[in-house]
Amino acid sequence: MATSSIFAKVEIKDPKTAERFIEALEESEKEQADAPSVQAYPMLRDLDKIRKLVAKRKSSK
Repeated sequence: MATSSIFAKVEIKDPKTAERFIEALEESEKEQADAPSVQAYPMLRDLDKIRKLVAKRKSSK
């Protein structure tokens, strides 16, 4: 979504439409708060797996 869209002028005259718009904003905010921001990966503790991961990273450069 383009960032300029957040500066759009919104004019709502109907009270029912205003209520639905506010509910939609609140629901969107709630969904964003519940969503994880970063995918979690399990911590690597096995030395062989760590070596393989580091070897992959070095070979891809």
